[in-house]
Amino acid sequence: MDTDHYQDLIAANAPCGALAIDYPHGHVIAPHRHPHAQLLYAIEGVLCVETADGRWVVPPTRGVWLQPEVEHQVRMRGDVKMRTVFINTPELPNLPQQSCVLDIPPLLRELIVSAVGLGLGAQLEPDSRAWHLLRLLVLELRTVPVLPLYLPLPAEAGLRGICEDLMREPDQLVTVEQLAQRLAIATRTFHRRFQAGTGMRFGHWRQQARLLLALEQLARGDKVIDVALAHGYTSQSAFAAMFRKHFGSVPSRFFRNDEIPAP
Repeated sequence: MDTDHYQDLIAANAPCGALAIDYPHGHVIAPHRHPHAQLLYAIEGVLCVETADGRWVVPPTRGVWLQPEVEHQVRMRGDVKMRTVFINTPELPNLPQQSCVLDIPPLLRELIVSAVGLGLGAQLEPDSRAWHLLRLLVLELRTVPVLPLYLPLPAEAGLRGICEDLMREPDQLVTVEQLAQRLAIATRTFHRRFQAGTGMRFGHWRQQARLLLALEQLARGDKVIDVALAHGYTSQSAFAAMFRKHFGSVPSRFFRNDEIPAP
């Protein structure tokens, strides 16, 4: 059954419903949308979730929160063990009001695993253990931190083309002056338009793009030095230092998930 149909099976009186789906490396879920808000959580592998406005890169133990009716495509990097939680509409007012990447702490992981075990569609007794478990899952979603794993894309065609070029070849050494010349505008105008279109300074955006694209290659098991050089860093140590500053962990430890259950 396609994931679009699962949301119809969420019990009307349940706070949420969850399911488990595993995908091989390279699998792509075509663009689609859901009437419910959705949490996509990767136990293993990396999810690349793309919308018209940008891209989220979701490594293990993190999850992407998608608002209702957001059209999105999902690409798998590495073999992915994905757990999906659909949230019923009455629960939404106190949950994140925009799509984002969330940290998934141990308690929330365990609640998601248990929710998957409950299945979908069965009517729940309002004071039952299952109802309280799903309710606690939703309450925990209110408290988890948002992570900087989003790469916005500008709507303006010229700027978007430049962003797409840099995402295809992140090791390019092209300067801002050269990019401004490509659009036949002044450097100051380039910076102003880029900030307006993405909400980020160009240098910050390029650094974010390189790090997020690097996550995809690291998920495949590529060597850290190869990933560093492919994304414009002059050495493995320089890449590791920036990676640690951004994500709080060195690349060699970032994907370790020995304590995560995989139902």
